[in-house]
Amino acid sequence: MYFTKTPKIVQPFGKDLLWTVNTTEKRVFLTFDDGPHPQITREVLALLKDYDALATFFCVGENARKYPKVLEEMVLAGHSIGNHTDQHLNGWKTNTFQYARSYLNCAKVVDSRLFRPPYGRITKSQIQCLRKRSTIVMWDVLSGDFDPKVSVSQCHQNVVQQVEPGSIVVFHDSEKAAKIMLEALPMVLKDLKEEGYEFHAINQDHEK
Repeated sequence: MYFTKTPKIVQPFGKDLLWTVNTTEKRVFLTFDDGPHPQITREVLALLKDYDALATFFCVGENARKYPKVLEEMVLAGHSIGNHTDQHLNGWKTNTFQYARSYLNCAKVVDSRLFRPPYGRITKSQIQCLRKRSTIVMWDVLSGDFDPKVSVSQCHQNVVQQVEPGSIVVFHDSEKAAKIMLEALPMVLKDLKEEGYEFHAINQDHEK
């Protein structure tokens, strides 16, 4: 079970985490987890370019090592990149030492002070370990593109019906999510742009 809209009551319990960006302007922050992927990520980059949209890509270290040119293309296009651990670790199932080591290994190839815990699962001790090194980025809108039970239409609605100024939205540039994500993403970009939203990348200075 997961929430497509993170309940506001949850956010104060993760006060050291970035759930939304503090703005009243119609700005939305699209994020993509689990890449880079040589085909899927490039398709995402092309779609974003079509809508003059910037985004943030949380990269798995192993994938960044395999596809450094894709990582470079993200940065050259003006997007932000972030650390997503080296092996996509579940923090609830990993001790803090191993988690920190995976974070540091990813940091060798993904030069960023942004970090997103895979699955959104991170322990208090892991937060304490990483919060001085990184802005730990969560989200308030989950597209559900990774869920095989979710249709393209539902994925699209999960985003456009939930977005508010400053929302951080999660998509995945992964093989598992690609079929749904690549169909829903242009619909989301089109509809939100028509509603007056601009698409921005997250940076480490955004306030919690």
